[in-house]
Amino acid sequence: MNWYIEVLKKYAVFSGRARRKEYWYFVLFNLIIYIILSIIDYAINSAILSTIYSLGVLIPSIAVAVRRLHDTNRTGWWLLIGLIPIIGWIVLIIFMVLDSQKGENQYGPNPKGVAA
Repeated sequence: MNWYIEVLKKYAVFSGRARRKEYWYFVLFNLIIYIILSIIDYAINSAILSTIYSLGVLIPSIAVAVRRLHDTNRTGWWLLIGLIPIIGWIVLIIFMVLDSQKGENQYGPNPKGVAA
């Protein structure tokens, strides 16, 4: 849960790098919260809670994804490949599971603190 909160603290920070752990824990807790809110929405016959939540975490979701791409030494513009159905999503998932680039890159120092 700490990783989720840390990402929310960096609400719109698109610079720097995010390790796999930070990205995937954010995705996990984001999914859990969304499912819980969707169940509540279904019970009250509405979609307001999940919609508000989705809009609230849209920018942090994009920001952490951009930082994750930076960690693999790719520009954040690679997120746009996700607009290509299936193939784009597969490419993005592969990028997100790749290990960090060792040492410092143009986006900053390795968040793991490991030297090259």
